[in-house]
Amino acid sequence: MPSAGDLVFLWSPAKGDSFLVRLSPGSVQGSHLGQMKHDDIASMEYGDVILTNRGEPFFILRPSIGEYSRRVKRLTQVIFPKDSGFIIQHLNFGPGATVVECGTGSGGMTSVFAHFVGDEGRVVSYEKREEFSKLAESNAERWGVRHRVEFKIRDIKDGFDEREADAVFLDVKNPWDFIGAARDALAWGNRIGVLVPTFNQIEKTLEALRDNGFVDVQVLELLMRYFKTDPKRLRPDDMMTAHTGFLIFAAKAKAIPDIDISGQEEALPDAPEIEAGDALVP
Repeated sequence: MPSAGDLVFLWSPAKGDSFLVRLSPGSVQGSHLGQMKHDDIASMEYGDVILTNRGEPFFILRPSIGEYSRRVKRLTQVIFPKDSGFIIQHLNFGPGATVVECGTGSGGMTSVFAHFVGDEGRVVSYEKREEFSKLAESNAERWGVRHRVEFKIRDIKDGFDEREADAVFLDVKNPWDFIGAARDALAWGNRIGVLVPTFNQIEKTLEALRDNGFVDVQVLELLMRYFKTDPKRLRPDDMMTAHTGFLIFAAKAKAIPDIDISGQEEALPDAPEIEAGDALVP
C-alpha cells in the first residue's frame, strides 16, 4: 500500500484526468472533480478507488517511469517516452551498465537511464549549466534513483573522463563536436545515440560519425498517435505527438584498410526462404 513520501498516480475514469502526487501527511490533492486527502490515499491499496469530496472516483495506481519523465519539473525541453524507450533498446544496455550522457537538461532522460541500469550500474551525466544539473538532481531524487547518477557540471570540450562505457548519449545542439570524445568513452562494439531536432544537425553529425569510423549508422524519426478507448467510438485522438526530434545511432568499430564506410548503400530486401519442393519462378 502507498505510504507517506511515495509517488502515486491518480486516474479519473470520468475524464481521463490524472495526477502524479507525492503523498504528504495532512495534504490535499485538488482537481476540478473535487479534493482528495493524502491521508485517505495512504490508508488504501494500489488499485483501489478513492472518491473526492464531490463523490467522483479516482483510481490509485503505481506511477510509471514514462509518466514521470513526461511530468518532471523542467527548465528545458524533455525527451518524450515514445523516444526514450526506443533509445534504451537501441543503446542496448541493462542492469549493471555504465551510461554516459551529455546534455543533462532537466534530467528526465537521466532518470530513465538510471531506472534501467539498476543499483549495480551508474549514469554519468554532463551539463555545463549548474541550474539545469541541480534541477536534474532533484528530479532523479524524486524518482528514487539519485544514488545511481554522477552529475558533472562542466563543458565536455576536453572530453569525457570515462572509458569502456556501455553507451553514450548526446542531447546537445552541436553533437558533431563531441563524436570523437564519445568514441574515446565507448567500449568497442558499443553504441552512441544522438538526439537532434533539425536536418542540418543530422548532416553534420553524420559527417562526424563517418570521420570517426562509426558503423551501422541509423537515422530515424518516431511518430505516435493515441486512440480514444471507447469501443463503440474507436478513432484516433484529435491531437498527436508528431515531430519531437531525430534519433541517430551508430556503433564504435575498428577500421579495416580498403573498406569505405563513408556512404552506405541501401540494403537489399531479404530473399524469401525456399522450402523443399518449391518451384522457382523466373
